Amino acid sequence: MIVYVRFNSDRPVEVEVEEGTSVLELKETVGRLQGVQPDQLRVIFAGRELCSDSTLQACDLPEQSTVHVVLPPAGSARRSELVLQRRLSRAVDSLTRLDLSSSRLPATSTGLAVILENENSHTQIEPKPHSTFYVFCKTLCKSVQPGKLRVRCRKCKQGTLTLSRGPSCWDDVLLPERIHGVCQSEACDGRMAEFYLKCAAHPTSDDDTSVALDLIMTNVRHVPCIACTDIVSPVLVAQCAERHVICLDCFHMYCVSRLNERQFIHDPAVGYSLPCAARCPDSLIKEVHHFRVLGEEQYERYQRYAVEECLLQMGGVLCPAPGCGAGLLLEDERRRVQCELRDGLGCGFVFCRECKEEYHEGKCRQQSTPAVGAMQGYMVDEDAALRARWEEASQHTIKETTRPCPKCRVPVEKNGGCMHMVCPCAHCKFEWCWLCRVEWNRDCMGNHWFA
Repeated sequence: MIVYVRFNSDRPVEVEVEEGTSVLELKETVGRLQGVQPDQLRVIFAGRELCSDSTLQACDLPEQSTVHVVLPPAGSARRSELVLQRRLSRAVDSLTRLDLSSSRLPATSTGLAVILENENSHTQIEPKPHSTFYVFCKTLCKSVQPGKLRVRCRKCKQGTLTLSRGPSCWDDVLLPERIHGVCQSEACDGRMAEFYLKCAAHPTSDDDTSVALDLIMTNVRHVPCIACTDIVSPVLVAQCAERHVICLDCFHMYCVSRLNERQFIHDPAVGYSLPCAARCPDSLIKEVHHFRVLGEEQYERYQRYAVEECLLQMGGVLCPAPGCGAGLLLEDERRRVQCELRDGLGCGFVFCRECKEEYHEGKCRQQSTPAVGAMQGYMVDEDAALRARWEEASQHTIKETTRPCPKCRVPVEKNGGCMHMVCPCAHCKFEWCWLCRVEWNRDCMGNHWFA
């Protein structure tokens, strides 16, 4: 496999290694190239310092990844600080296996996202190790693709920063100044982490970053689509209270139908957006890059309509002449409007501001009223909406695989065949029977220890 190595933030050097190569062997290779003793080097990837006895494969290094190899900065105080940071960074979970699919609440929540579990939560349900990041790749793929989460020093923009802790929710990733660390570059004293995403479908350069499509995720809970009811992956999980699930094909159809009807909503804070397909309140999609699923041609139309809607919200008008559509901002409320020819724009058409017909004196002719119920073009079945709830699937799994501790009521997962349960909470440690749900006793031990 090919690994790109940056030594002390120099230009990356291509190094060919085996997947089973250890981090120590990589240090020895770099040490020979740079004339440095291997035991002096530190290897940093995705916010963590890699242990010498680990293999590159075990460290989740995909093909053509960029790793940073640094020398510890001079100065005893700086070195002691880095020793502490080394211990902290080794406890950071790999960014390549991070699961934030449960860290979303409705769009009315504070910030872009918050973690569902609070500090007192002791649930034993652990997310399965897999990537749930998706981006729209604008360079090569021109489509929605799996993404890879990376981190760098906010000050020097180098990937030599080791994290004090890993992100636990989307706020940690999307909002600045949430997570601290220590930059290992000799000339930098940066302390702030900056997360970014890249397309995982092909090798990427340092500046080839993509916008996080944080509502699109792997369908690990096997929730049916709210529209077609199929169970597919990936899916878009709306930020409504019910967290309705819709597959990307149906989301594309939903967006196109709303675009054709000009039923997108212009929100001053969000932009030109859509709510959940079930029309749930307070569910506008905040990151409008999700509408990239429309495709290049339709997305350009979406952008044009967004500009036009913004102009109308500002009190402007659009020229009604066929083939024109120029936006006009008027200084007064006069009825007579001329689309002036200026800098190659405009057509010279003179029209009535009220009826948008060719200008005339007197009252406007009565206009036909738009048909009521234009929003009926994309309907969602109520039963399908009940089944297509992301959190409902999670709650069902918890009910099936966990039971509350009879003493402190914390949900405990049964792992294996033994009915003898011990509460994992440090302040409880109550021993009880999975079947009887009472304190573990001789009857339980004799009758159904392994029932």
